[in-house]
Amino acid sequence: MSAAAATEPVFAYGGLQRPEVQLDILGRRVAGEPDALPGFRLEWMDAADPTSASPARPVIRPTGDARDRVFGTVLPLTIAELDAVDEYELALYRRISVQLAGGTRAWAYVGTA
Repeated sequence: MSAAAATEPVFAYGGLQRPEVQLDILGRRVAGEPDALPGFRLEWMDAADPTSASPARPVIRPTGDARDRVFGTVLPLTIAELDAVDEYELALYRRISVQLAGGTRAWAYVGTA
C-alpha cells in the first residue's frame, strides 16, 4: 500500500480493534488512535453466527444524550479496506458518519434494529 493512499477514518469499538480480526478482514494490522463517540451507548445483541466464539456482539445506538459515550479506536482504512469491512459488518450493522469527541469525522457501524 502506498504511503500516499487516501484513507477513511473508521471508529472501531468491538472486534475490529483486535489485531487478529484486522488480519482476517484486512490482511494487516492497523494502528489507531483512541477516541470516544458522544451521544451513543454500547449494547449487546445475540450473535447471528452460531460458530462465533462469543454469544453476543457489541452494537452502538444513538441516545441523543451527550453524556453517553462509547470508547473505541479510530482506524485509518483505505477505500478497499472500508469495502472489506462493509462486507464483514453490513449484515448486522449499517455504516453512518459520526463526529467523535476528539473532533474527527469518522464512519461507525451502528445497529440496524
